[in-house]
Amino acid sequence: MSYALRSYEYWLIVYRRIFKGTIASSILNPLLYLTAMGVGLGKVVNHGAHPLGVPYLDFVAPGLLAAVGMQVATIESAFPVRGAVLWSKSYYAMLASPLRIVDMLFGHLLYVATRAASVTAVYLLIITFFGVVHSALALLAVPIGVLLGLSLAGWVSALAISAENDPFNPLFRFVIMPMFLFSGTFFPITRLPHGLRELAYATPLWNAVDFVRGCTLGTLTWSRALAHVAYFLVVIAAGVYVAHRAYTKKLIK
Repeated sequence: MSYALRSYEYWLIVYRRIFKGTIASSILNPLLYLTAMGVGLGKVVNHGAHPLGVPYLDFVAPGLLAAVGMQVATIESAFPVRGAVLWSKSYYAMLASPLRIVDMLFGHLLYVATRAASVTAVYLLIITFFGVVHSALALLAVPIGVLLGLSLAGWVSALAISAENDPFNPLFRFVIMPMFLFSGTFFPITRLPHGLRELAYATPLWNAVDFVRGCTLGTLTWSRALAHVAYFLVVIAAGVYVAHRAYTKKLIK
């Protein structure tokens, strides 16, 4: 584990050099979404009675909190991993040290978990100032952001390290963006037709959105919470397994 922490330290040092460039994507863009969708569009949606049972800002804010965790975890699992193999070659330098494949993988996953935790904590503070947090359970949004990030990190890292051509345009266009739009962030997925609805239920983002929304509104039940956590643990374990195989195949000739 100590060697994994060395790998983790490397990623923290890299991030320290570039963190200013991540402020817009991590905080500013979601804040603009929150203001435009929650406050602006919310005035139209909330006209008369609340059709969602709560003000639209209360509905959309926790969804955006989960979505920003998804976006940050995906970005940090995509470009840095591919760069460590093709551009900076830092993974090969790590292999020349006592670090093993598992140390490199776990160090990067720790880094992704840190980024997911930090960005969701900041965003939780922001939505608290917007007055949409109605329960102390909202503090659970941060560990759920970590679980969401890790549920994506293994799979995206495996894709980033193993794909022959640039895989990120299809990834963001056909996976991340549809999840962002159709996993309950902006409207209940019960409005989707059958087939798409069941597909949305299976996504990591919907599980995180439903969990976080239940926390901020104070409506979360323990049975529902445990189901979501179990889902994340299964997806994370499978992603770590796939990523370890992809790392080994790519880096061990």
